[in-house]
Formats: sequence, structure tokens, C-alpha cells
Amino acid sequence: MESYLVVTNAGAGTAHEDRLRSALDVLEERASVEVASTADPGELDGVLHRAGSRRIVVAGGDGSLHAVVAALHRRNELADATLGLIPVGTGNDFARGNDIPLDPEEAARLLLDGEPRRVDLVVDEMGEVVVNSVHVGASAQASRRGHRWKQRLGAIGVGKVNLGKLGYPIGAVHAAFRPPQLRLTIKVDGNVVIDVDDPVLMFAVGNSTSVGGGTELTPHADTEDGRVDVMISRSVSLPAKLGYAVQLARGRHHRRDDVLYLRAREVSVSGEAFYSAADGEISGPERQRTWRVVPAAYSMVLPPAR
Repeated sequence: MESYLVVTNAGAGTAHEDRLRSALDVLEERASVEVASTADPGELDGVLHRAGSRRIVVAGGDGSLHAVVAALHRRNELADATLGLIPVGTGNDFARGNDIPLDPEEAARLLLDGEPRRVDLVVDEMGEVVVNSVHVGASAQASRRGHRWKQRLGAIGVGKVNLGKLGYPIGAVHAAFRPPQLRLTIKVDGNVVIDVDDPVLMFAVGNSTSVGGGTELTPHADTEDGRVDVMISRSVSLPAKLGYAVQLARGRHHRRDDVLYLRAREVSVSGEAFYSAADGEISGPERQRTWRVVPAAYSMVLPPAR
């Protein structure tokens, strides 16, 4: 019988617990399950210490998955771990980009019947990890402003709908009134693709496809291809910003003439102070950062490869 250690967020609300319970019922029919609720990194580290050979299942969203992967990376245990995901978070963008069902019961069935597949990880020069996506500029500003709304709305639910997912769109609307123009030097695999005399609206480094609950910043990103997708928007005039926003909503922004869309193993940025949003976590202001891909860094239970 398979054995699972399900790690959940102690600060999650009742709606989260109800959705998780339905998934646990599915798992417990065919597996041994322990649920461990953690409230801080210290508790998480203690839980992971006793995981042993069990599969570690993250019950949460991108932030929860980030926390578990980061902790295992720090412990030098990530390469040997097999993770699963029950997406009961707000945005669930990693699940969206990797064909993990958003319904908790269906996600639990995938854990039982799916296959472990090696997926990539993004690591910066300070050893911090990015599981899903990191972005800078207007989208990071939207995330900063949206985080406050996410917290306010996250406790409100209508049936199975968590209104916290409206935080990013609300933040995006706020950011649209005062979008930043950043003067940066961006290098892709050592080659300068943007210099400081070419202002940018935003750029994203995507290991997976979307942020903010389904906004596909890097729509062709693949967590198993050994590279990240890099999207750089130079849509800085007012008409260009409006056009970019419309095309972003349609998932066609990467086709614009003022957008660069590249693939890379390493991306570096330097220049004026900027904020970044990595897996929903905001950091900054900072003036330089480098991200590199670690191919096939760990195993994740996903649908069988086609």
C-alpha cells in the first residue's frame, strides 16, 4: 500500500479544509495517509524530517508548493523526493500549467494513478527557488497591490469559489493607472537582449505557463524541457500598453512586435531598482538578479506522458 504525507497550511480557512477532506477520502480508500498541518518554516522542516520514503503531497496553492520545494532544496533532499499536489490554493497556476486537475477529488485520483515525472526548477544566485514563475515590472506591481486584496477576499467564499483569486485582477487594474517603465539590462544565456536605453513594461521568466490564477504570461513554457520561457514587453507608450493588455487577456501578447519571447537556461537582470514576484512572493527593491534552470530537479506526480 502506498503511503502519503499530506502537508497543509494551518492558516487556511474552513473552505480549504472542506475541499481537502473530499480529496483525503479518495486517497484513504487505497493508501495510508498522514496529514500534517504547518504554520511556519520551522514546523514544515520538522514535518519533512520525518517524511522518510513516503510521497509528499502538498495541499495548497503555488505558495505552499514553493515552501515545500524550497525546504527540501535547502535540506538537499529534493532530488530524491517524489511530490504530489492537491490544488486547494487561490491561483493554482502550477497545477494549471501541468495538467493537474483543479478539482481536489480528481487531483487525488491522479496521485493514485499518475506517474512520477522529473520536472525542472529555477534557482537564483542566492539559492532561492522558483517553482512556477518569476516576473518583474507591471505584473509584479499588480501582484504587490493584489496581495492585499487577496488577503481581504480570501476568507470570503461562495460555494466552492474562493474570491481571493480576484486579488490579482484587482491589482492589475490598479497597476494599469501607474504602470512602471524600467530601464534594465537583460541577458539571456549571456547575450544582452535589452539594454538600459530600451525601457520595458515588464518581463517574466516562466518555468510554467501562468500567474495570478490563469494569466498566461509565458504560454509555451514547459516544466520538463530544461529551459525557461522569457517574455519581455517593451509596450511603454499609452496605446501600446492598452494593446498589450488586450492581447494579454487573450493570450496573444507574445506575438506582438514590441514583445520578445525567448527560451533560455539562464536569465540575468540589472539596472534601476525593481520588485519581483516569484511564485506569488514579492521581494525587492533590488538592482540585479540571475535565474538559472536546474533540469529534472525533482519528481512530481503528473498525468502519464502522451
